[in-house]
Amino acid sequence: MKIGLLAMSGVRACDAELLELGLTLPGFVERSKQVASLPSLGLLLLAGATPEGPELRYAEAAAEGEEPDWLLDCDLVAISTFTAQVREAYRIADRLRTAGVQVAMGGLHVSVLPDEALEHADWVVVGEGENTWPELVRRMALGERGGLLRAADHEPVRITQLPVPRYDLLEDRPYNRFTLQTTRGCPWRCDFCASTVMLGRPYRKRPISQVLRDLHALRAVRSDPFIEFADDNTFVDPAWGRELCEALRPEGLRWFTETDISVADHPELLSAMAASGCRQVLIGLESTDSRVLSGIEQRGDFKARRVSDQIAAVRRIQAHGITVNGCFVLGLDGQGPECFEQIERFAEESGLYDVQVTVQTPFPGTPLYDRLRAEGRIIDPERWEACTLFDVNFEPTDMTPDELRRGLHGLSQRLYSAEAVAGRRSSFFTRLHELRRGRRPALRANVMQRRA
Repeated sequence: MKIGLLAMSGVRACDAELLELGLTLPGFVERSKQVASLPSLGLLLLAGATPEGPELRYAEAAAEGEEPDWLLDCDLVAISTFTAQVREAYRIADRLRTAGVQVAMGGLHVSVLPDEALEHADWVVVGEGENTWPELVRRMALGERGGLLRAADHEPVRITQLPVPRYDLLEDRPYNRFTLQTTRGCPWRCDFCASTVMLGRPYRKRPISQVLRDLHALRAVRSDPFIEFADDNTFVDPAWGRELCEALRPEGLRWFTETDISVADHPELLSAMAASGCRQVLIGLESTDSRVLSGIEQRGDFKARRVSDQIAAVRRIQAHGITVNGCFVLGLDGQGPECFEQIERFAEESGLYDVQVTVQTPFPGTPLYDRLRAEGRIIDPERWEACTLFDVNFEPTDMTPDELRRGLHGLSQRLYSAEAVAGRRSSFFTRLHELRRGRRPALRANVMQRRA
């Protein structure tokens, strides 16, 4: 049996003006390229869980029509896609099925809308796939022609027993980052987060020995990889996080991950992270207004409570030589046009090395989607191609959709210009140098005052 694994890759946006801006904004393009070039860890894990026998090949398509011709020679093709790319993935699946190839689909979008996916795929997997995928392969080998498999009908995936990802299937593709997982889930359960749709189980940590096992498997095919942990919130448990970093320290790595602002409360953990090769953490700050953040989490108001400490926390992290990519969401309920200036001012005053701004996006299956649809605030409830994090497909509470769109454009121009990116990075290294020399870092003039 020949099995093809196809990942839909790339960063999407429907907004033509934003796309045009993106071509000239260094900071925006840089992070987009990093995200777009990440291999699909989910498919590599499924490859590792595949029963012995089938011949496996991995491919990526940045757009419909870029899928390789050899997929037509496969008996089965498994397609992994996000919501924004799902229409393209469906059209690819339709063509493959017309040619006699069976198609399996899984992932966040398909897990929410399996009946929609079954119109285009023979097999649909709902939820985590490590335990359902082997059964799918066995059933197909026995001659079955399709079906719906739900993770809930199987033994729960044990995070302590994940298969080794088949990094060897990546061959010699020129990635600038490689994914490796240390944890699954996040305790905060923000209402806009699509990860909780599929990873509904509690926050789970992998055995550190297995993280090292996967790292060594990756290094068998890439000697000096830059690692991006495929985690939603790596350092929820700071004691475990420190153990992980101590284990990684002898490996001589360079790595990036996502975590929350509480990492700034643990100087020993930060020191261990820096010593183990952490180059950057992405932190979802979301907003600088506690009133706006109140209620977005399903299990408390952690982010709202931490607003007053955001600037100091960023500085504490970066004082260890770890850069912070502060992530903000535009269009949250209660946000008006003043949010654009607030975020720009915060980036300047905090000394953030990188800034990521996205638009609140109602992904299907999330509490946010259900709430906005019930309120009649989603402009086109099935415009999946607009679920890009950059396109506006809902009615904000305190500005118009066009004000949000224009505000995103203007803020992007200011944050991601060559001058702004160079200024943030120069400031980071200057401040770090002064700290290491034992000098008090000079206060920076506020960018708003400089413009006045």
